[in-house]
Amino acid sequence: MKNKIIYFAGIDVQINRGCCYYIINKNKKYVTSGWIKEKIPQTFQKLFIELSDNQKDSIAIGIDAPRMPIKKLRSRNFNKQTNSWTENSYAKVGRESEVIIKSCGIANPQWTRTLNDSPDWMKLGFSIYKSLKDFPFVYEVFPSASYKMLEKENLAFELCLNNFTGGLKDMLDASVAAITVYEFVYGRGCEVGGDDGLGTIVLPRKIY
Repeated sequence: MKNKIIYFAGIDVQINRGCCYYIINKNKKYVTSGWIKEKIPQTFQKLFIELSDNQKDSIAIGIDAPRMPIKKLRSRNFNKQTNSWTENSYAKVGRESEVIIKSCGIANPQWTRTLNDSPDWMKLGFSIYKSLKDFPFVYEVFPSASYKMLEKENLAFELCLNNFTGGLKDMLDASVAAITVYEFVYGRGCEVGGDDGLGTIVLPRKIY
């Protein structure tokens, strides 16, 4: 897989300021970045098709937003010590990928809800995933978890300050989303969750 991929893109999903993206190449060098103000998910599809010359398997994309809403409340919880699941005494929001990250003390998720209860930024994220369904390497990432896992790793990649003034933290999260996917593709990360059928979250380092 990694031999085919030329570009690594990160997307930070926002409503008020718009979504931003940051793209690096296989040498961890800056390619481009920017903002998409209109809430039209197909704009990302067009961007990545043009960048990859319609070679959809040449780009890996990390999105900082839940992949899909839950259909019903969650019935079990994760125990890090025993690496096992236990039944909840009452149903809760959130997907199992988020539960694992929380249980391992890596980050605090913004728990995924049902579609009707989801905030607008999550709904926009769902639609971005759908618009990119023809791209084979689209992952959900969690920059807050990546910061924690990489804080003592001396990991470096080219950071260009173009377009940062539109939202400093947002663009930084997009860049970390890109390097997270890079680290995962090159075998240094892991993905958690997925047994509930609600997708996995990709991390830049292995939990165990």
